[in-house]
Amino acid sequence: MEVVKEISKMKEISKAWKKVNYKVSFVPTMGFLHEAHLSLVRKAKELGDKTVVSIFVNPLQFGPKEDFKEYPRDLERDLALLEKEKVDVVFIPETEEMYPSDFQTCVEVTKLTTGLCGAFRPGHFKGVTTVVLKLFNIVNPDIAIFGEKDYQQLQVIRQMVKDLNLDVEIVAYPTVREKDGLAMSSRNIYLSSEERESASALYKALLLAKELIKGGERDSHKIKKEMEKFIHSFPFTKVQYIEFVDPSTLEPVKEIEKPVVCALAVFVGKARLIDNMLIRPE
Repeated sequence: MEVVKEISKMKEISKAWKKVNYKVSFVPTMGFLHEAHLSLVRKAKELGDKTVVSIFVNPLQFGPKEDFKEYPRDLERDLALLEKEKVDVVFIPETEEMYPSDFQTCVEVTKLTTGLCGAFRPGHFKGVTTVVLKLFNIVNPDIAIFGEKDYQQLQVIRQMVKDLNLDVEIVAYPTVREKDGLAMSSRNIYLSSEERESASALYKALLLAKELIKGGERDSHKIKKEMEKFIHSFPFTKVQYIEFVDPSTLEPVKEIEKPVVCALAVFVGKARLIDNMLIRPE
């Protein structure tokens, strides 16, 4: 496994691979890896001849009051995990190289970023699409793997790839969960043991929505009220949003007549957790 810090070196390696027609798979991460990240890595290895994982905590996607400085980091552990998975290259660029002092270009997907997390984190997705486009240009992958847990992010990146005619296939990987259903996330480390118990409310609320829809309820507003009441019955919880949206357009859905994505963001203590579920009415 090779650890690469320089953009020029990463480009050089990728060009050499492409010359001999290797298929390059890519998993972008912000580090502090867990089983969900490693599942993406295994999928990448399965689909490509060479696998690149990037570790870069991207300052552009954090708001001024968000947890950029506190975001968990453990590079030594991350590298040990990736070595075990037999990754070919780990790309760890410095912030100063990704965003030099004269950096002034961003890329933004507009319509898909107005609701859900985009409504509460202005500028977040502009930071995501900018860094992902930069990473695609540096690594030049044939395939990139993204988790479905960040459903809005997945759709935004798909839109960017389509709009900008990028030559990379986006592969979605199902949400990886703990035994009690909590979606795996680097931010779960922020939870105390009592908060960790309450965090299971997110997945349970999604299951509640599924049951209500299966039982014939079609009014998304009524289901949201029931979910919110349920989540707030757990200590340390504060719902930021619960939405039912069209899986492709992310437009809000009032009457549930076809498959919808139920997405939610909930504060459990100081940790902001997100989750979602695709629900098909009978």
